[in-house]
Amino acid sequence: MKILILGHKGMLGRELAEVFSNGNELVLWDREQINIAKREEVMQKIGELMPDVVINAAAYTAVDRAEDEKDLAYKVNGCAVGFISTICKQINALLIHFSTDYVFDGESHNGYKENHSYKPINIYGKSKALGEKMILDIEPRYYLIRTSWLFGKSGKNFVETMLKLALENKNIKVVNDQFGSPTYAKDLAREVRGLVESKNPYGIYHLTNSGFCSWYEFAVKIFEFSGLKPDVRPVNSESRELGTTSAKRPTYSMLVNTKLPPMRLWEDALKDYLVESNL
Repeated sequence: MKILILGHKGMLGRELAEVFSNGNELVLWDREQINIAKREEVMQKIGELMPDVVINAAAYTAVDRAEDEKDLAYKVNGCAVGFISTICKQINALLIHFSTDYVFDGESHNGYKENHSYKPINIYGKSKALGEKMILDIEPRYYLIRTSWLFGKSGKNFVETMLKLALENKNIKVVNDQFGSPTYAKDLAREVRGLVESKNPYGIYHLTNSGFCSWYEFAVKIFEFSGLKPDVRPVNSESRELGTTSAKRPTYSMLVNTKLPPMRLWEDALKDYLVESNL
């Protein structure tokens, strides 16, 4: 297949490029090759390329900054997804798009199934929900994949942030009242290829590593597996010790997978990531 990956320089984009490289013709585009927020450019360039599959790993992901950069967040995470969906439908390409646990409000202690109603509580979540609605309204052939708490090589992530703070001998304070499922980008990319090859019905899928934890529990495991012993303390998300954040975060954002076999435990994925990255 001819596969176009948008946002190939990002953490997930790089893993997708590696996973899909075997047996396919890959075209890798990032900001230098296409501005996905410009409709005419999207329609022309993707229309001329005529890929069989378009994987959209491009996104605006600065959760706090999005509160001040609303227009940009909505353009990249919302309107651009509409443009990509439109051209995919016109050329009958399969669209694979990634969304987030932040399209939900985080009030459900039991997590969120694929058909749960949207109720985002910050601009980032609202912009991602708009992108999802664009796909559902336009209806190309699609796999809309929600994931959460992504970590991996080639990008800023929570694991590397914690290790950096530990090596700097900082006193580390981590939120203990927000819960989700850490997900290894490499595992996610492999599951996406498996989903495409399985020819499962088109629609919304939840893909995260199994299990869930708080950010504090995640940090504790990072230090345990890496052999570091910093001073790390749990704090409430409303604590003044953390300083102020612009965007409100969901409390319980676990994504419940009802359609596919479960992925491996996040702890096992974390161990492999630390070994593979020499961290």
